[in-house]
Amino acid sequence: MTNDYTVKTLEEKARKIRRHVINMIYNAGSGHPGGSLSCVDIMTILYFHIMEHNPLDPKWKDRDRFILSKGHAAPSLYATLAESGYFPIEELSSLRKIGSMLQGHSDSRIPGVEVSSGSLGQGLSVASGIAYAGKLDKKDFKVYALLGDGECDEGQIWEAAMFAHHYRLDNLVAIIDRNHFQIDGSTESIMSIEPFAKKWEAFGWYVIETNGNNIKKMTDALERIKNIKDKPVAIIAHTIKGKGISFMENNNAFHGKSPSKEEMEIALRELSGD
Repeated sequence: MTNDYTVKTLEEKARKIRRHVINMIYNAGSGHPGGSLSCVDIMTILYFHIMEHNPLDPKWKDRDRFILSKGHAAPSLYATLAESGYFPIEELSSLRKIGSMLQGHSDSRIPGVEVSSGSLGQGLSVASGIAYAGKLDKKDFKVYALLGDGECDEGQIWEAAMFAHHYRLDNLVAIIDRNHFQIDGSTESIMSIEPFAKKWEAFGWYVIETNGNNIKKMTDALERIKNIKDKPVAIIAHTIKGKGISFMENNNAFHGKSPSKEEMEIALRELSGD
């Protein structure tokens, strides 16, 4: 369930989750640290302050739903779920191992994971469908979908955006992890998406831009949109890829590369909070 965390405790929780992410990817020898680290603060706020959910009853019918559309950021979701109590923290060391439930992309067999992910662009469609079903069933839950900014190159994102506006899904919140990079380079060099906010507004969404790595600003944005009616909400969360680790920040070489032993040790020292 929702907890009344302070900014300081949320910041410490985010540091802990980042440490898990680094350990998981190092132990696996593969994964996506950059895009996992950029969205940790967002997930921390959702699971430990904003969302109504129950780790003891993952399928509670009145829970808020979280959809990870940028599925390669699964390590951050797994670490957040483990810290929330959905499964033992010890399971995190099995990431990407044969026989592990913790696959490289989020898998719906895992307690707390709503849907499996893989191909980019699908998550907003799934989230829109769940939100629409909630409306039809007269439920009060909200659906939060986390997208990548590079993922918004996909046409399916904009088809879902039209659907959500058409059906006035004010129980749907799309959060875009705007870290300005995708696998092949910067979003602006691969496929410019600006003016980004105006695009969402043109599709009929209520739009907020904020700093997605600032706990207070991101929390304030999520609190502000609680009473928006008759339209879906898009939060453009400006983040830093590789956030929290000096040599990974804005370094796209760590989009899909595991840190070496030396890099892992440096990263964990930087995340120690000392």
